Amino acid sequence: MTIQENSSRTKKFLLAINCILLAIGNCGGPLITRLYFLKGGERIWLSSWLETVGWPIVLIPLSFSYFNRRREFRGKMILSTSTDNDNDNNAKFILMTPRIFVASIGIGILTGFDNYLYAYGVAKLPVSTSALLIASQLAFTAGFAFLLVKQKFTSYSINSIFLLTLGAVVLALHANGDRPNGESRKEYILGFIMTLGAAALYGLILPLFELLYKKAKQGITYTLVMEIQAVYCIFSTVVCTIGMIINKDFQAMSREAKSFELGEARYYIVIIWSAILWQCFFLGAIGVIYFSSSLVSGILITVLLPVTEILGVVFYGEKFTPEKGVSLVLSIWGFISYLYGDIKASKKKKENQSKEQEMIEKINCTP
Repeated sequence: MTIQENSSRTKKFLLAINCILLAIGNCGGPLITRLYFLKGGERIWLSSWLETVGWPIVLIPLSFSYFNRRREFRGKMILSTSTDNDNDNNAKFILMTPRIFVASIGIGILTGFDNYLYAYGVAKLPVSTSALLIASQLAFTAGFAFLLVKQKFTSYSINSIFLLTLGAVVLALHANGDRPNGESRKEYILGFIMTLGAAALYGLILPLFELLYKKAKQGITYTLVMEIQAVYCIFSTVVCTIGMIINKDFQAMSREAKSFELGEARYYIVIIWSAILWQCFFLGAIGVIYFSSSLVSGILITVLLPVTEILGVVFYGEKFTPEKGVSLVLSIWGFISYLYGDIKASKKKKENQSKEQEMIEKINCTP
């Protein structure tokens, strides 16, 4: 087996692992968050906090990466006495520059508020409804990408935005169809609005990451991406911690645990697993993006959307109304339209680059 074949197999194996992590987090995260609220949990800031408090898990792969860089650095120093930029990077404990660090803090603060909006929506809406509303983030992402990174609109992206918006409107027109028992219409509508707000804010955060990568002025590696994740998760957790302190959630946890329907011990099990599952989602998402592309990551999240809905219906007995069926079809149709347009644009771009390369070669070959 050649070195290239071995490297390709390793890449495919790591891609498969990250796909599994993404699937587990994407389906398990919303379900266990909803379980917390269904069984007596009432603390929205606590639920928001759990989405990123598991960031220390990222330190495990970062530690392996650092020790691997140190080993490679020592090997290069033995073979060569020269010191170049690559050697300097291998020797560094942290690859992130101050510029990226500050930008990651800003994204982290936005993520903290996005977590709150999302947690509020999950507290008031069935999982199947909130999952459909979150799918509308693709429309917001396209809009903010146009403004921030000058991404061009095509007929396919416009069609996608229209379909995703229409899907959300269909749900809004029949908002009372799956309202949980004991919940007022006002709370349900507010949860609906908060979830759309979470989708909009996350639609802003994704292009901000793309803008960060473009303005980074340094090579983007998987290690650097994990460092960025660790920083923005830390500051997102700080925002949610402040919210918990103001709302006195830390003091209320012991009381809430004692009154939890599944028992005190299982209350803390739900809390711990919530933090783990959400970190699986974040780790899996950035892993798939690095080893493949953001497009593949988006495909997986969309493919898993009906799975999350079905699990919500199976485990929590949620209603799957005709409106949800129509909204689901519109959401998937909208995503396919966006995906097809993106693939077509990428293919055209490669063809143009290939033609330009051929022209350059012909000019160079001309005597």
